[in-house]
Amino acid sequence: MCRILFVTSERPFPVADELRAFQRVCLDSPEYQGHGWGMALYADGERRIRKSINPIWKDDPEGFGEANAIVVHARSAFEDRDIRIENNMPFFDDRLVFVFNGELRGVRIKSEGRIGAEKIFNFAKRFDKGDFLPALRKATAVIAKRTAALKAMNILVFDGERAFVSSTFAEREEYFTMRVKRSDDALRICSAPYLGEDDWQRIPNNSAEAYQ
Repeated sequence: MCRILFVTSERPFPVADELRAFQRVCLDSPEYQGHGWGMALYADGERRIRKSINPIWKDDPEGFGEANAIVVHARSAFEDRDIRIENNMPFFDDRLVFVFNGELRGVRIKSEGRIGAEKIFNFAKRFDKGDFLPALRKATAVIAKRTAALKAMNILVFDGERAFVSSTFAEREEYFTMRVKRSDDALRICSAPYLGEDDWQRIPNNSAEAYQ
């Protein structure tokens, strides 16, 4: 079960500051988050994708400069399988960036992808008519009905302007609850609170909303 971080701000922010905090989130996790990591970085009107097979805490957070948005994913591979850099998230197309945290067994959907998370991304895109929130709600509802055992299904999709977050879990509430924090100039969404815990809000279970 992986860890997710999303940060966006009208003013450019130092990426290294957020990565250092997220490295600590991953190190402190009760689950091993060391099967590689990836990041989508938005700066100067461009998107860059960075992936590494190293545990996130073993890579240097410096050198990324400033950004207006980042989507970061630290991987905990299911049953320690398929540990290859091409299986690291974010998955992406020319518009969307996708990250996933959870565990599903016995999913009965037809969709292309190397691993389950990529299949979910491609499945959700079938319902996309330009606003991804209805597509995400439709896809997750169908997947939940067609899954034999659902422990958790947390998804964040970013289109460069809005983050679409779906959260569903059936156990381990403290571990699987996503958090959101708004400040004067930034929006943060993470699998666990950092920079102090008091002003983080819990994203409700069985919800799907857009954040901007």
